Amino acid sequence: MTTLEARTTGPSLAGTGFFLGLALGGFFDGILLHQILQWHHLLSNVQAARDMRVQIMADGIFHALMYLIGAAALWQLWRRRSALTSAGAGRLLGGMALIGFGGWHVLDAVLSHWVLGIHRIKVDSPEPLVWDLIWFFVFGVAPAVAGWMVLRRPGGDHGAGEPGRRAAAALGLAVLVAGPIAALPGGQGDQVTVLFAPGVAPGQAFNALARLDARVLWVDRAGGTWAVSMDNPSAAWALYREGAMLVSRSGAAFGCLGWTRAPAATRAPAATGTV
Repeated sequence: MTTLEARTTGPSLAGTGFFLGLALGGFFDGILLHQILQWHHLLSNVQAARDMRVQIMADGIFHALMYLIGAAALWQLWRRRSALTSAGAGRLLGGMALIGFGGWHVLDAVLSHWVLGIHRIKVDSPEPLVWDLIWFFVFGVAPAVAGWMVLRRPGGDHGAGEPGRRAAAALGLAVLVAGPIAALPGGQGDQVTVLFAPGVAPGQAFNALARLDARVLWVDRAGGTWAVSMDNPSAAWALYREGAMLVSRSGAAFGCLGWTRAPAATRAPAATGTV
């Protein structure tokens, strides 16, 4: 890469690649750990946020932040598309994306796990530090080092313009795919998860569910989040008239609530109705 190319391509594509990788790291974390594996929520270790409604809201804010970072990085990639034809553009974009991906996990481990302690990788593990360190090195240090090695590799890309365009297309597609996946719920059959507004008492929620012949599978300690089984899940939309903030079914919800599965049945609070 010539001095002129380094001046015009380097700073612009380096930052764009870094933030694309950072957004992908956040999406990877949220999709795998919050939604699929359900090893933790963002505020799992915060005692003041034990209400599942607060946990879900915090996860939603986290995903929204990743959307903003990803969208801003994609916009910058589009604005700087002319730089993609420069020698070394593909290597620079790919290397910085790896550093951004690893950098997210390093930042998350140091700040969230060890400094603030708001969650651990596997909160129910008897040895949470072991899981923290595995995640730190495998998804944090290793990608960052790989990105640094890509940047240090001598020589430019082969084929004028093509490596840069291919790298941009791959990264852009990855962010565009990861964002919607972070917003999709898993299939739940006849299971419905209902999030009631803070002003709805557990007894009121119980009675509202009873009127729809719902069978309670699980309820959180605050009585605000309920997992129920219904013969006619489509009827659950009537719960919005009963103070529900969100009713989650397959294809009709978003984020961590849509992926949540009910654990072993938990006794519901006493109420006048029956479920």
